[in-house]
Amino acid sequence: MNLGLAIFLIILALVGGLAGGFFLARRYMMKYFEENPPIDETMIRTMMLSMGQKPSERKINQMVNQMKAQSKNKNK
Repeated sequence: MNLGLAIFLIILALVGGLAGGFFLARRYMMKYFEENPPIDETMIRTMMLSMGQKPSERKINQMVNQMKAQSKNKNK
């Protein structure tokens, strides 16, 4: 009986840890994206306008592609 109880408690702790870890990580990521939203095309357009540049679609697409390439290189 003690062995069965031990196995049950180990499995219960594992499932509880996985569920708790999932929800804690989810809450952390939601808070992170709320504080640091990813930059999109409208934000780039607004930055360029505030710096006195006239944003063309070509410039915006070029900046978006550069940022994507930079993030890919950072992740490697």
